[in-house]
Amino acid sequence: MNISKLVDDLVRYLTEAAGRTFTTTEEVPSIGIQPFEGEVYSRWENL
Repeated sequence: MNISKLVDDLVRYLTEAAGRTFTTTEEVPSIGIQPFEGEVYSRWENL
């Protein structure tokens, strides 16, 4: 087995593992950005 094949197999193994780690199989609902509907911190309003 030559070194270039060994390096190629190692890189393929690592990229496939990273692909499986960072991909999702479940569908996630797209909810978008939600507007702020809370109260402003009042300490900074009276300065």
